[in-house]
Amino acid sequence: MFSHERVWAAIDAIAARHKMTPSGLARRAGLDPTTFNKSKRLAGDGRPRWPSTESIAKVMQATGTSVEEFTGFVTGGAASGVGKSRTVPALGVPLLGFAEAGGGGFFDDAGFPAGQGWDEIALPSPSAGEPVYALEVSGESMMPLYRDGDVIIVSPSAAVRRGDRVVVRTRAGEVMAKVLQRRTARTIDLASLNPAYPDRQFRVDEIEWIARILWASQ
Repeated sequence: MFSHERVWAAIDAIAARHKMTPSGLARRAGLDPTTFNKSKRLAGDGRPRWPSTESIAKVMQATGTSVEEFTGFVTGGAASGVGKSRTVPALGVPLLGFAEAGGGGFFDDAGFPAGQGWDEIALPSPSAGEPVYALEVSGESMMPLYRDGDVIIVSPSAAVRRGDRVVVRTRAGEVMAKVLQRRTARTIDLASLNPAYPDRQFRVDEIEWIARILWASQ
């Protein structure tokens, strides 16, 4: 059935299939990045807002999604056969803008999501039982690896080794994405992803948590 909820679920599923956030999908389709935001799906009085047929057509063209595939996402069925693809199992994970991550109340002491203010993104299911969350990149400090609008998937529980790309939060509230270059009993050395930005060194007691970046969507 083509209900309001299922049509929006189809758009989220297409975004997840291509490892994008809804805002990333809107950008890919040449639309305003806020077009598919959850806040745009209901009017101020609570009435449902439907995506326009023009927006859906642009999404399908930008992602190579066929009418049959889109219909399959809407109905919740798996499209199969010649020229069709099977729907990708998706999992809702917490999403936060990188610029907001330095604020208090978003993480617990171990780097897991906490408190209010998190959005949600549908992603292809990660490793079974592995807790992950998503951070949306803003600015150019992580280029050329991660661009503005990319989403990085982070695991607070994954083992971190030298050479891993990591997200680090200091006790002063600074959050950054770096490469773990060296870790001793006293210091942690972090290499910058962007050569235009300096490498950093911290005392161990200055770091609140380190979480490994698993992958990124573009």
